[in-house]
Amino acid sequence: MFHIRAMNQQSPHISIISSSVRIGRKSHRVAAYFQKFLEREYKATSEILDLSIYQFPVFTERLKYQPSPSPDVLDFADKIKRADGVIIVTPEYNGGYPASIKNVIDLLYDEWHHKPIAISTVSDGSFGGTQVITSLLFSLWKMHAWVIPAMFPVPNVEAAFSKEGHPKKLPRTIARGYLSMNSCGVYRRNPEWTNFNSTAGNCRRLILKRAAGI
Repeated sequence: MFHIRAMNQQSPHISIISSSVRIGRKSHRVAAYFQKFLEREYKATSEILDLSIYQFPVFTERLKYQPSPSPDVLDFADKIKRADGVIIVTPEYNGGYPASIKNVIDLLYDEWHHKPIAISTVSDGSFGGTQVITSLLFSLWKMHAWVIPAMFPVPNVEAAFSKEGHPKKLPRTIARGYLSMNSCGVYRRNPEWTNFNSTAGNCRRLILKRAAGI
């Protein structure tokens, strides 16, 4: 997770994008979990940006080039811009992420620049949506976002979380997987789940090295 740190010394604010617009979706459970976790463990403010509620039309032009953007588009862009960090929760559909999240990534540009972003992938199966991580990473890197290397894949989501976002059991294998995939900063284990702290500076240096091919 982010270092909920000096992003904002008073009260960091995190926007959580719930990417799925599908009827009967289950990945929204993970977005709800993160909102509760952030507010309980970090005393951070957070909000879920639910793409199922926004129902944006298919992308035709980047926001800054739109002559008359809709109020919903402006609202979404402003919330991303003001957030100290963003968590993207996305399901895996047939080996890829849904068009709804690509739609809003392409819609914005400056708002993503140097924005700390964490990714959580979700699936009904045993792989936790890990197949979508690479393609989503490249899109965000192209936008100059600071994507943390650690991921949070959630397999068998229906068995792991209630509809309200309460964990049904402690997913130790998920937490260990999240730690083992991390290569950025210093992390510590939370007794209830897993709590991650890392410096944004370390993340930034690692991302810049990767972008430069070092």
